[in-house]
Amino acid sequence: MVETTKSTEEKVLLVGCKLTDVQEERFLYSMQELAALTKTAGGVIFSTVIQNRHSLDRATYIGKGKIEEIIPLVEEQEIDVVIFNDELSTSQVRNLTAQIPARIIDRTQLILDIFSKRAKSKEGKLQVELAQLNYLLPRLSGQGHSLSRLGGGIGTRGPGETQLETDRRHIRRRMDEIKEQLKAIVKHRALYRERRKENRAFQIALVGYTNAGKSTLHNRLTLADALEEDKLFATLDPLTRRVKLPSGFQALLTDTVGFIQDLPTTLVAAFRSTLEEVREADFLLHVVDASNEDYFNHEETVLALLDQLEVKDVPMLTVYNKRDAMTLQFVPSNGKQSILISALQEEDLSKLLLRVEEELKGKFNYFEAKIHASNGKLLANCQMETIIENRSWIEEEESYLLNGYVSPTSSMFKQIQQFKA
Repeated sequence: MVETTKSTEEKVLLVGCKLTDVQEERFLYSMQELAALTKTAGGVIFSTVIQNRHSLDRATYIGKGKIEEIIPLVEEQEIDVVIFNDELSTSQVRNLTAQIPARIIDRTQLILDIFSKRAKSKEGKLQVELAQLNYLLPRLSGQGHSLSRLGGGIGTRGPGETQLETDRRHIRRRMDEIKEQLKAIVKHRALYRERRKENRAFQIALVGYTNAGKSTLHNRLTLADALEEDKLFATLDPLTRRVKLPSGFQALLTDTVGFIQDLPTTLVAAFRSTLEEVREADFLLHVVDASNEDYFNHEETVLALLDQLEVKDVPMLTVYNKRDAMTLQFVPSNGKQSILISALQEEDLSKLLLRVEEELKGKFNYFEAKIHASNGKLLANCQMETIIENRSWIEEEESYLLNGYVSPTSSMFKQIQQFKA
C-alpha cells in the first residue's frame, strides 16, 4: 500500500510482522491502530509493509528480503521514520538502523511520544518522563551518537526538557528524583481521596479503550471542559467533576486515561497512581466505542487491564457509545449490564443517568425517614446524598416523610437511621 501526499509533516513507513499463530483480523486491527497512533503523533503514512513469518527475526525483527524491499522504498519516498508494530530490542534497533536510511522507532516509543505531548499536569509529565527513561536505560548501549538526535519528531521527544546523557548513573539518578517527586504527589492525592471518603462523596469512574468517547461523555454529563479530540490518548490526566442524577443525588465523576492493546509495561507501572482513581471508585462506567469494528477486543483489553490493576468487586455498567455511527455487525457482548447511547444526544444522556440511578438503587439500602421541617440542612443533604423516590408533607407533624435509597458506606446512612419512620 503506497499513498502519495504533499506535507511538511514527517513521512512514515509502517512495518508489521504477522506471526502464524496470530489471527488475521486481530493483526489488521493492530496495524490500523498503529496508523491511528502515527496520525495522533503527527506523522503522514506513505507506505505500509507487512511480512508473514513463523517467528520474529531475533536480529532484525523482519527477514533480510523485507529489509531489501524497504530500503528503496525509504529512498524513493524520502521516508523520515520507519515505525515497527512491536517493541524492538536494542540489537534489533541497532541492526535495522545500520541498514535502513531512516529513523527506526517501535510501537512503544511511539506511544511514549504521544504521552509526552499529551501530559499536562506535573504528575502526568513526571510519569511520562519516568516511563521514557525506563524504556531508554537498557537501550543506551550501542546508541552513542544517536541519542544526541533526541528532541524533535515522532518518537524522539526527550522526557520533558531533560538533556539525555549516555551516563547510566545520571539517568538512574534522575529516575530516583522522579520517583521521590511522584511519591509526594501520590501522598497528596491519597490525602485528597481520604478527605473525599470522609465526606463520603460517591465516586463514579469512566474507564475504557482510548478514543471510546469518555471525555465527551464526561463533559456532557458534568458540563466540564476536558479536551475532546478524535485522537488516541486525548486525555492523560484524571479529571473529577460533580454529576447530578435525576433524583438530585450528586456523585463525583472521574475521567481517566484510555487503555490500549499491548500497552507498554513501563506505562502501566508509571500510570498506576493515576489509575488509583479507578481502584477507589464505587461504581464504574465502562465506555465502549460501538462504531469500532474491533470493539469486542477493546472490551477484553480493558477488562484484562482492570484485572491487572486488581480492580475487583466494583459494580460496573457497560456503556456502548457512538450509537449514531455503530456498525451493522455490532452486537452487545454484555447484554443486561449494558446500555447503548450516543454521548452527543441529550435524550441518550438522560437515559444513561436514569439507568445509573436504577443500578445504584440495586446496590443501596432502602430507607423511610421522617424529618422535621426545621432540620433544613439534613433535608438538603438527603436531596444531594440519597436517591429520594418520594417526599410527602405531614401537616400535623410539620415533617417530611422521605422514601428512598442510601449508600451503606455514606455518612448519611447513620444519620438517617436516627429518623426512621
